[in-house]
Amino acid sequence: MIRNRSLRTRKNGERVCDIRAMSVSSILFCVFLLWMEGLLFPGQTRVNPKDLAPPYRDWLKLTTYIIKDKERDVFLQLTNDRDRDLFIQAFWKLRDPTPGTPQNEYKDEIIKRFQEANRRFRSAREGWMTDRGRIYIILGPATSTEYIEGSTELYPAEIWSYYGDVNKGMPVHFQLVFYQWRGAGEFKLYDPVADGPGRLIINSQTMDPSDYQAMYNKIYELQPDLALVALSIIPGELPFGFQPSLESTIYMANILESPKRGLDERYATHFLNYKGVVSTEYLTNYIESDTYVVTVHDPVTGATFCDFAMAPKQLSLNYYDAKNEYYCGFQVDVSLRAGEKVVYQYSKEFPLTIPEDRLADTQSMGVCIADSFPVIEGKYRLTVLLRNTAGKEFSVLESDVEIPAESGQPHLGGPVLGYKLTDVQAGVRLPFQAGDKKMNIDPKYTFSAADQIAFFFSVSGLSEELWKGGSVGILLKGTKAGSPYQKSLSVPLSAYAFHKDIIVIQSLAAAEFPPDYYDLALILKDPRGNALDERRANFIVSPQKTLSHPVIASKASSLASSFMFYYMLAYQYDQMNENEKAEAMYKKAFSLNPSFLQKIPEYAGFLLKVKKFDEALGLIERIKEDSKLKFQYYLARGRALMGLEKYADAIASLLEGNRIYNSDTGLLNALGTCYFRTRRTEEALNVLNASIKLNPDQADVKKLIEEIQGKKK
Repeated sequence: MIRNRSLRTRKNGERVCDIRAMSVSSILFCVFLLWMEGLLFPGQTRVNPKDLAPPYRDWLKLTTYIIKDKERDVFLQLTNDRDRDLFIQAFWKLRDPTPGTPQNEYKDEIIKRFQEANRRFRSAREGWMTDRGRIYIILGPATSTEYIEGSTELYPAEIWSYYGDVNKGMPVHFQLVFYQWRGAGEFKLYDPVADGPGRLIINSQTMDPSDYQAMYNKIYELQPDLALVALSIIPGELPFGFQPSLESTIYMANILESPKRGLDERYATHFLNYKGVVSTEYLTNYIESDTYVVTVHDPVTGATFCDFAMAPKQLSLNYYDAKNEYYCGFQVDVSLRAGEKVVYQYSKEFPLTIPEDRLADTQSMGVCIADSFPVIEGKYRLTVLLRNTAGKEFSVLESDVEIPAESGQPHLGGPVLGYKLTDVQAGVRLPFQAGDKKMNIDPKYTFSAADQIAFFFSVSGLSEELWKGGSVGILLKGTKAGSPYQKSLSVPLSAYAFHKDIIVIQSLAAAEFPPDYYDLALILKDPRGNALDERRANFIVSPQKTLSHPVIASKASSLASSFMFYYMLAYQYDQMNENEKAEAMYKKAFSLNPSFLQKIPEYAGFLLKVKKFDEALGLIERIKEDSKLKFQYYLARGRALMGLEKYADAIASLLEGNRIYNSDTGLLNALGTCYFRTRRTEEALNVLNASIKLNPDQADVKKLIEEIQGKKK
């Protein structure tokens, strides 16, 4: 039996029980593809509130006094009503005092207050726009209200009493005054400093404006209760010299801002960037993570890998009675971009189970999700979304990644820092691996005296001359003022077997380093001592004797499947339109495992792109008998035959594919073109119009339809 219970843990061992329904809607995974195709990151244009549909204008009125500036700014950048509806859901969810129930009491209360403010305080303006309406919406009904009728000497006034939330900067007890200036119009909120007691007195111009005691005494004679709050919103407080209390101004600002206190507005920015990728139930549960990103050249595969790790600062777990264990599931979505162009993306799941007797250890250490993928040369932006299904929580990693071009010049990669090196079984590759060793990393970059300061780095592009006489200088230096501790090493490259790419591993006892912040500098030197390349990293040595490091969750890749790395690189080269390099990688990947059929449609698609139709036709025949790839077979075969101008055969193949799946615009466009080339214009128009119905945003297809229609005339 699975209990509807979530245990939320933090790394310091604190527990927070969180009752949540487990049947909430699933994440919108399919929309993730839209994000990957560049539909993310909208422009910064803002809609004028007047141009919004009435429901959204009304919502902005309703939330005027409780919405944060960032939330309003993001809302006005949204371009369609669906996103606005989802944002409004997220807005109220963030403020829901009982998220495990269907009712949102805070939302209901604000709507009730808004309606009551309009009913009670309407004047020349709507009630919510008045000072009394504003305070009523923010604080709700007063615990008591005193009405003071106007006289020949005092203006009409009201005194509203409240008990405040000291956690939001309010006094324990305070009173607010509203007065009717000149005895007509709206009641204004009284400010002891900005208005002063003279504002409450009808003929105050006859009094010395600096004699606050005289004005206080006059009010006290007429209305003692009003006098008690004329100098301070704290009743009965008499400031020194009867000067209006400056503290009241601070308290007043805190009261007006109180609905916005304690709210993490980052969800609004995340909504703008990840709407459609992260559902609203996750958006308001943003969790910070310690993150680590490094790139290292792997001599075994010859590829450069981007290794990353994310350690959420908070962890939610569900409990499974039958096995007496806790569990959660992490979903990782990775996107690599060059500007707005998506170069590579993938998703991966990391299920996590924890026996009950290991729960305390996991709580103290935390969990770190690590993964790795090969990257072609260039400058990119890495974005990783990490979602925990147990607590509906998500984290974001964003980092710039640069892979140097193959220039033939020697260069360094890394370094990768960790607190321990462990053996890796033969035939696999893991994130943060160096040869037969794997680095245990902690994204906080923090070591205790009980740890090793372990690190490794790559040296690539070695010549035999550089290998014989070159070296890598290593300098570890503290930042403490005065006489910082430092340690220097020199590693001769000839200490390692000659190869154009080598991995250097070092390990030092953290106990020999005084507690401090440290810089690690690596300098590649030629035989004459000239610097050829340099890399840096930072770390911390803690005064604590021991530290808890997170449990690493990662997945090993079999080196027997290393051909997949080359397919990944081929795809990236293809996306960057580096066709020669893409073709070389596709050939290499295919040659390593020609029986792996799932990637053949992708390879054939590339050949079609570069107009190598005969090669594509020969390649695609390999999947002819695979029942799971029938559609891809007929589509690629039809497009190859179309490229060879064998239109009749192409039509036959495309029609077979269309019988399997009749809603692929690529197939319909190819079929329509073939019909057009064989002068079957009616059939061409029918097929192309069907494609436009599926996707109206196809300018080339619309142009072809116009051309066909023109020839019919």
